Amino acid sequence: MKQYFVYILLCSDETYYVGVTSDLNRRIHAHQEGLKCDSYTAKRLPVELKTAICFPSIINAIEFEKKIKKWSKRKKEALINKNYELLPELSKKSFME
Repeated sequence: MKQYFVYILLCSDETYYVGVTSDLNRRIHAHQEGLKCDSYTAKRLPVELKTAICFPSIINAIEFEKKIKKWSKRKKEALINKNYELLPELSKKSFME
């Protein structure tokens, strides 16, 4: 059965990149080598794999990728650090008055 991965990379500028792939090793290697010179990560090398989450369906993987791409840096870090209990609180918007 084929597996799909949603992965988070830490870039050299301390930003996160979120992607999806069916071949995690090949994809991370492509990022590290900067094979797509106009890509987000190619301009922010080196990158470091922080987490990868496995899905049995590409549809589910893409849905999750789209969801976490919109998350704040702090919320992505909570996911990376497996601090799942923080995710609901980090979902709340705080408005300054």
